Amino acid sequence: MLKELRIKNLAIIDDIKVSFEHGLNVLTGETGAGKSILIDSLNLILGSRAQPDLIRSGEKEAFVEACFDYPDMKNLPDIGIDFSEGIIIRRNISSSGKNRAYINDSNVSLQTLSEIGKMLVDIHGQHEHQSLMNIEKHCFFLDSFGRLTEDVGEVERLYYEVKDLKEKLNNIKERAMDRAQRIDFLKYQIQEIESAKLLSGEKEALLNEKQILSNIGKLKELSETAYYELYGSEGSCAERLSSVLNKIKEVSSIDNEAIDILSLLESAIPLIDDAVISLRSFKEKYDINPERLNEVEERLETIKKLEKKYGEGIDAVISFKDNAIRELRELESISEQMDFYEEEVSKKEEILLEKARILSEKRRKFADEMSRLIMEEMRELAFNNAVFKIDIKKDSISSYGTDRVEFLFSANLGELPKPLTKIASGGELSRVMLALKAMLADFDSIPVLIFDEVDAGIGGKTAEMVGRKLKRLSQKHQVLCATHLAQIAAKGDLHIKVEKKEKNNRIFVETKTLDDNERLREIARMLSGKITETSLKHAREIIGDKGKKFVTGMNNTKLFG
Repeated sequence: MLKELRIKNLAIIDDIKVSFEHGLNVLTGETGAGKSILIDSLNLILGSRAQPDLIRSGEKEAFVEACFDYPDMKNLPDIGIDFSEGIIIRRNISSSGKNRAYINDSNVSLQTLSEIGKMLVDIHGQHEHQSLMNIEKHCFFLDSFGRLTEDVGEVERLYYEVKDLKEKLNNIKERAMDRAQRIDFLKYQIQEIESAKLLSGEKEALLNEKQILSNIGKLKELSETAYYELYGSEGSCAERLSSVLNKIKEVSSIDNEAIDILSLLESAIPLIDDAVISLRSFKEKYDINPERLNEVEERLETIKKLEKKYGEGIDAVISFKDNAIRELRELESISEQMDFYEEEVSKKEEILLEKARILSEKRRKFADEMSRLIMEEMRELAFNNAVFKIDIKKDSISSYGTDRVEFLFSANLGELPKPLTKIASGGELSRVMLALKAMLADFDSIPVLIFDEVDAGIGGKTAEMVGRKLKRLSQKHQVLCATHLAQIAAKGDLHIKVEKKEKNNRIFVETKTLDDNERLREIARMLSGKITETSLKHAREIIGDKGKKFVTGMNNTKLFG
């Protein structure tokens, strides 16, 4: 059960802590007092999205914390958190958008929070009865009643598997339609690239060679002149160095200090010889066929054309060719692929239809039982002559199977049931939803049921019966109910009043757990809008046995000692 709820800096709430008990917990207060904020805070606990504008004006952070006692711990998913001492869920909402969720002080994702939350609490919101107007929800309710989640999940998985296979098959068929033309085109592209015999890095080498060939005359002249001046003429560098060497030798024979200079000159001779040999070989490379420049330019033009078609750079062109080869192989084997996928679609579709048939049989079986139980619940909600049926028609296969499920309803004697979406009023929808929730609650293990203004559009005797229904639900579940109706509030085991107050020019919400005297006066206020002798008397009457303990008075309401 939900033991305690603490809310800080959320909307107009400053800081409140509310304790709850087993049974029926009712929340009352004027319209706009903040009852729905309490329900919204529980939605946050269950994993709903949190926006920064929820934070109280002037504050940077808000938080909601709920403490649960959940005896059936073995049913909770294993998420690496110890639940042995209870469950404390906290949501921190920051104005910076950095929101956090915690379970027992361990940071968790919203998905995990939602997974745990849906096992703890089921919230029937103010407008949830409108979901009955969505025919797709009818199938969901039937499947929930029949506990067909696994069957539906299997059908859904197979449906999308078949859908994926069909998409692949259709893609192959589309490609097969222009297969011959595409194969010819791919072969042309591959042949064009392969005939060029491209090499990685070739373009850069050719550009460098082109630069040399474009300046071949100048390069040849310079290298020839250098060789001539170094070695090939009278007075060349080598000849002069030899003359200098002889002179220094003669000097060193007289003056020993010239020996070091002689040594340097002698070491230069082999270097000069090596340079002569290298330069002789180097200058010969410029003896090139004049047509070579044309060949290089033609090769570069070929590469340029291929790059324009297939991608910038030789590596990109080669990659294009490799991809084209792969596609060509696929197209050439397309018949085998079509046969494979057609066989897979046929096999999976057969399994899908069989699973959908079994699911449909189960739905029809549970539909009769569900209709009977809902009508029993509806009779307890002043629908004495109402008829509720679940109509199941054959439909085309979808992720939900082959059934079109629709709720049929008639509120009055002698009228044939018609689609609920077309004839039910708001008040009737609200009661049908309550009957549905009450019936489903008998079949699930969710410990906490929350009803936010389930009394919309009802009053009088019907309100009394709705109160009894909630009271009966509270025997198996903890029930929280925000209500404006005294008949419902009077059934509560715990009565919490929500008020909006002002302090220091700021609005804030205050909650108070009412004692018996306070409860009597609150129900009297709910009955007539103000507390009078008459409303107090009426309040005591609808409270029933508890009311007999009260002495009423305009200025004093107290218990017998």
